[in-house]
Amino acid sequence: MVPPPEKAGSLQSSRAFTISAFEEIKQIEKSLKEIYFISGLGADERVFRLLKFEGYRPVHLGWLEPQPSEPIEAYAQRLAAQIKTSKPVIIGLSFGGMIAVEIAKQIPVEKVILLSSVKDRYEVPPYYRIFRWLPIHRIFPFKSVLWAICWFAYWVFGVSVPDERKLLKTILLETDPHFLKWALHRVVLWQNEEIPEDVTHIHGSCDRIFPTLFVEPDFMLPNGGHLMVMHQAREVSALLEKVIG
Repeated sequence: MVPPPEKAGSLQSSRAFTISAFEEIKQIEKSLKEIYFISGLGADERVFRLLKFEGYRPVHLGWLEPQPSEPIEAYAQRLAAQIKTSKPVIIGLSFGGMIAVEIAKQIPVEKVILLSSVKDRYEVPPYYRIFRWLPIHRIFPFKSVLWAICWFAYWVFGVSVPDERKLLKTILLETDPHFLKWALHRVVLWQNEEIPEDVTHIHGSCDRIFPTLFVEPDFMLPNGGHLMVMHQAREVSALLEKVIG
């Protein structure tokens, strides 16, 4: 059935308006300032899903397959190739923060913000050094025993809400064992002593991965665990807005 001319014209006008609005939104998104995110060890952009950024466009850097025995500096250089902005703002979570520091040592950046992370070798807990000489993490069958360590992981990462636990378990299940072992070994071996300029460190007071005893953050979030980006997203978002300006 052919619609009346006036109705057909209305439909075409509505369709044209929809396309025009869509294109306008795309142009606005392109004009927004980009913020680059590097997630934690083996995780992805899902851990940042509750953060709010008004006036910015988040860009999530995807993990690459590490080369055999690849140094963290070389890996950071390869990952930085995904950055298309001059003097970018980079936000790194946990191991992603260590990578962000290594990137900032190689390219000019406007700002680096570390979440639940460390800035240099001195902030890595000293008891991790035992794994340099006893590298059981390189042979530990993480995937095979995940069912047995889930509750321990919930405690270590500081997650108690069912949705957060479900997401953490999914992330752990989907993490590539090869990447996990490589990244853990890079944490253990990290020898960085250089803290680039314009680094801001936000940490949780209850972080069990990188305890506050060993770190000197610029902002301490009360009761924040290692995954405070999830269970205290509102507070973290407010701090990020303050730092980015």
